Amino acid sequence: VIHRLPMPNLKDELHSSGWSAGCTCFDNVTAKRNKLILPCLISSRIYVVDVGSQCRAPKLCKMIEPVDVFWKCNKGYLNVPRSLPNGDILIANTGDAAGNGKGGFIVLDGETFELKGNWENECEAPPTGYDFWYQPRYNVLISSAGAVPKRAGRGFCPNDLKKGVYGRRLNVWNLSCRSLIQCFDLGEDSLPLSVKFLHNPDAAEGYVSCALSGIVYRFYKCEANNWAVEEVIRIPAKDVTGWIMPKMPAFTVDLIISVDDRYLYLCNWWHGDIRQY
Repeated sequence: VIHRLPMPNLKDELHSSGWSAGCTCFDNVTAKRNKLILPCLISSRIYVVDVGSQCRAPKLCKMIEPVDVFWKCNKGYLNVPRSLPNGDILIANTGDAAGNGKGGFIVLDGETFELKGNWENECEAPPTGYDFWYQPRYNVLISSAGAVPKRAGRGFCPNDLKKGVYGRRLNVWNLSCRSLIQCFDLGEDSLPLSVKFLHNPDAAEGYVSCALSGIVYRFYKCEANNWAVEEVIRIPAKDVTGWIMPKMPAFTVDLIISVDDRYLYLCNWWHGDIRQY
């Protein structure tokens, strides 16, 4: 350990992180990965950490308080940040300020890191949200569902099954118009979480892992501007004893695709294994 940067607040839950500039900005010589964006899943606070000035001693350079996110965006429970092709930062949210389910995104200015507001058009927010990925050459953004924050925050509860707590939708957005153009119902309590496009910028396909159903779907462009999904992996539940249910589903919390697009890796959390496909 060469440095520690203590966070100034408790109960933030730094669940996901992202850079101030991403691989989509590779042709922009002025874009550098010198800031780390840390949105907070529980508190809805946003930290910006300077990792460029002193690479061996990162320091906190900006903090956006939850009240600003609540009042300006009516959003909360922030999760995955990624940089957009125009340099701004897009952050997926999982709920509203009260912890009710509400999908969508908020936007930070890519240079000043000021909160700009909501990304999606009015009245187009999905019921829940979690992760997203986009492919600029096909003008598309794909987002997953997640869960209702104020219910899921208590931990996994079998009594919440079949009550709309765990999401089931995969959402297809027009990237430039910021509008929802397609939705796929992946089944009750499927809980789509991690979304990844292939790394090849010409590839019009990717994958989404569903945590509670144990299914991985491939999504792909089929015709015109339409997209389709197909099941490609199914991990069966395990028979267990001494747990809260007689069968333990595969809980795939993360999905990674190798840089050469040859392999897919799954973190199968509850079963305790990492899988390569």
